[in-house]
Amino acid sequence: MDLSVLIVSYRNPELTRACLASVFEEIRDASFEVVVVDNASGDGTPELVEREFPAVRLIRSEVNLGFARANNVAAREARGEHLLLLNPDTVVLDRAPERLLAFARAHGAGLYGGRTLAPSGELDPRSCWGEQTLWSAFCFATGLSTAFGGHRVLDPESLGGWQRDTVRDVGVVTGCLLLVPRALWERLGGFDERFFMYGEDADLSARAHALGCPVRITPDATIVHVVGASSDPGSKMTQIMQARATLVRKHWSTFTRPLGLALLLAGVLLRRRGAMWATVWRGRRDWIRGYA
Repeated sequence: MDLSVLIVSYRNPELTRACLASVFEEIRDASFEVVVVDNASGDGTPELVEREFPAVRLIRSEVNLGFARANNVAAREARGEHLLLLNPDTVVLDRAPERLLAFARAHGAGLYGGRTLAPSGELDPRSCWGEQTLWSAFCFATGLSTAFGGHRVLDPESLGGWQRDTVRDVGVVTGCLLLVPRALWERLGGFDERFFMYGEDADLSARAHALGCPVRITPDATIVHVVGASSDPGSKMTQIMQARATLVRKHWSTFTRPLGLALLLAGVLLRRRGAMWATVWRGRRDWIRGYA
């Protein structure tokens, strides 16, 4: 089998329906399967999948496993030569899975992503990021990355004004659209399950970089990504900061690690007058430890 499409669903039946319909519509020549892990949605999502998409291999979890662990569960059940991780709040366009598969086969073992659009048709740059570095942490700590958002140098993780319209190596291919050969996924050990949500794709990308594998974007594979506003932005940002602290602790050197953590704290301190950041600041003693 050429491809296993892995989707983790959680309380989004209508978006999951649209995503699955687009997958079955846009994969026409490759042999493929779809594996869905439902993270205890409790809102009819798994029932919808069973009823409307009987070809899907559905795995019902009794608890919310989080993004990393649920994808690992799906990958263990998958049979494809390549694994395609896809968010349930996406719609694939113009045979994107097959285009991405062809790109991966032409470029060898690596992590591959595409171009994401907002529902309006405008670019959504979140298909990839630059890696978290000492310089990007300094820009966050000093407010430069906010004051000059999207700047190539002063907001380096944004990758500047690049429209994701050329083939390019990047620091991180995000998990909303990520294709990896099964052999490389197994060599990397899949996602680190310490990451409940956020950061697991950055960690996987860092480990792929360490092996000398490409982490690469192609504009030939395009999807629409519907990203809703969080009902609790403070909690979401706290999880993101916990993931960032974990990445520093796991991947940075003994010398740079304390400085990196200090810069994360400084950046939150600088922003703490905002309601979201005030929540993050209050929880700093917990998230700065990272995931155990």
